Amino acid sequence: MTTETADPSEFQRDGHATADPRRWLALPVLLTGAFLPILDFNVVNLALPAIRNDLGATSSEVQFVISAYAATYAVFLISGGRLGDLFGRRQMFLLGVAGFTIASMLCGIAWSAAVLVAGRILQGFTATVMAPQVLASIRVLFPAAEQGRALAFYGATFGLANICGQVLGGVLVSSHPFGWAWQAIFLINVPIGLVALIGGLLFLSDSRAQRAQKLDVGGVILLSLTLGLLVYPLVEGREAGWPVWILAMLVASPAALLAFVRFETRLTLRGGDPLVALHLLRNSDFVIGLVMALAFYMLSSFYLTFAVYLQNGLHETPLDAGLATLPFATGFFAASLASSQVMQRLGVRTLTLGFALQVAGFGVVMLAVSGVIPGGLTAGLVCGGLGFGTVMPSIIRAVVGSIHPRHAGLASGIMISTFQIGAALGVAIIGGVFYSLLGPRPDAEDYARAFTIALGCNVALLALGAWLSLWLPREQA
Repeated sequence: MTTETADPSEFQRDGHATADPRRWLALPVLLTGAFLPILDFNVVNLALPAIRNDLGATSSEVQFVISAYAATYAVFLISGGRLGDLFGRRQMFLLGVAGFTIASMLCGIAWSAAVLVAGRILQGFTATVMAPQVLASIRVLFPAAEQGRALAFYGATFGLANICGQVLGGVLVSSHPFGWAWQAIFLINVPIGLVALIGGLLFLSDSRAQRAQKLDVGGVILLSLTLGLLVYPLVEGREAGWPVWILAMLVASPAALLAFVRFETRLTLRGGDPLVALHLLRNSDFVIGLVMALAFYMLSSFYLTFAVYLQNGLHETPLDAGLATLPFATGFFAASLASSQVMQRLGVRTLTLGFALQVAGFGVVMLAVSGVIPGGLTAGLVCGGLGFGTVMPSIIRAVVGSIHPRHAGLASGIMISTFQIGAALGVAIIGGVFYSLLGPRPDAEDYARAFTIALGCNVALLALGAWLSLWLPREQA
């Protein structure tokens, strides 16, 4: 979920002549900034049934708890990286950590679903100030000989955050620490954030780009408007009965997208720094990669629908539901560690393998839930996790390989923003399919059927990703 957003060569221009003596003390602090946004994206899924019951939230408000966070992250991610380039990465990291901590506290004390969604939007925004500084700071603080080791810790943080998100969410919601239920998943961020803030003040040195790009405020506003006009109706429309104003928002979203494209084009012609470099979209391989990334990350709906199916359909505790997802997280973590070696052998066909593993794995999960293969759930989840962990670290490396190195940082930022747009759309569209199939008084069979059909939508998208990966030329490896 994090990215570098500047030209990679910049890190050599503005890097320190001598290695920072506190760099290994600063690394755990920085990795906390990479850990928290991923943890928070995953941990919330297991608390959604409790949130709905406690706050009286509607299914659309439950979807917004996830999609609002993802959409905000998608829009502001690149701008967050540029803030660090402009004003200093240490200052922006500390500001982001402090803001994320405050936003987590707001979520933890939320007295209504609307307040919780507002807190999640604030979390998403502050995460985009914090997270992009992590990789940029690592590239500056560590000499070339040590960067491989530091980046290995950085990559392992993602797998660890995913595993902790699945297990910790269940533990916290089930154990009710200090009398809290779902609130604990947000309030746990407060002491972690305070430790990171103190560590950053003590050990983190500052850096900034010598030739930083300016902020594209107009592009941020128009892209936010485009996503809002698309995501809000998709989530809210079903419960609102699809009134005219909801349909009007959907119709207006392509117009907002066109206005965004025109604005970015004019800004580029004037010599400005657009939020999205549209010239990259002339590269057909890069466009294929973006569509592939969008289809891949719409799998975010799986976390939502699986948690609701287990807790509401099978009446499992949040802890049991968290442990049930552990095979997927374990497969993801294991495949992440091995993905670089697989990529060296198979090149971009690593993506085809990863998508195929997910199609097979989640296909088995569908059959297991449907009762065709009663004992196949764990095996299916492990296979799906292996596929996810194979694709996730490889997709940016494979697709950005078609882009000139001078634009690699920007292309990576666009790709990761596309992931978050996919996450928001996955929850909005496939989550909407899931809830629309439940009916007013669903039983266990209704939950199983709704989950199976929703997951089938994801499998179809993953199959599309596998097909698209075949169009990427092997020489990109």
